[in-house]
Amino acid sequence: MKRFHVHVHVHVSVADLSASIRYYSALFAAEPTVVRDDYAKWSLDDPRVNFAISNRTEKLGVDHLGIQAETDGELAEIQARLANADLPMQSQSATNCCYATSNKHWSVDPTGIAWESFHTLGNAPTYGESRDRRAEAAACCVPVQLNAAPTQPAKTARCTPDSGCC
Repeated sequence: MKRFHVHVHVHVSVADLSASIRYYSALFAAEPTVVRDDYAKWSLDDPRVNFAISNRTEKLGVDHLGIQAETDGELAEIQARLANADLPMQSQSATNCCYATSNKHWSVDPTGIAWESFHTLGNAPTYGESRDRRAEAAACCVPVQLNAAPTQPAKTARCTPDSGCC
C-alpha cells in the first residue's frame, strides 16, 4: 500500500538569525542547506520538511505555511483543488523568492493563514525579484485576506508590501 506524502514548507520570521540558526541546527541535528545574510533554510528528510527562517519582516513568528510539490503535475493538482473549491488564489510563474525560482499558487485560509503551494525550478542569486528590500517584499509577498469574516472563505486575495514575504 502506498501512502501519500507531502513536503511541508514552513517560514518563520526571526529577530536574531544567528541565534535561530544555532537553535534550529541543534533541534534538527543538521546544518542549514542554504544560508544567506538574511535567510536560512533546512531541507530535511526526517521530518520531511522545508523549514526556512529570515529576518526580513518586522512581524515575528510563522510567516506562512506551504506544500512543496515535487513536479509541475503535483502543483497543477493542488491548483485545481483550490480552483474547483472556489477558494482565493494568486498564481506566480517563474518567480524569484527566498533565493529560489518557483512556480507557485498562494491562498489564504478562513483564519487568515497564508498557504503557498510551489514547485521549485532552481536557485536564484537574490531573495526576490529586486535588490531593493521593499520592492522584493512586493515581488514575493504573501496574499492577505480581505473583506472576509473569520468563518467565511476570503473573497479576495491581495499582495501588499506590508503583508510579509516568503
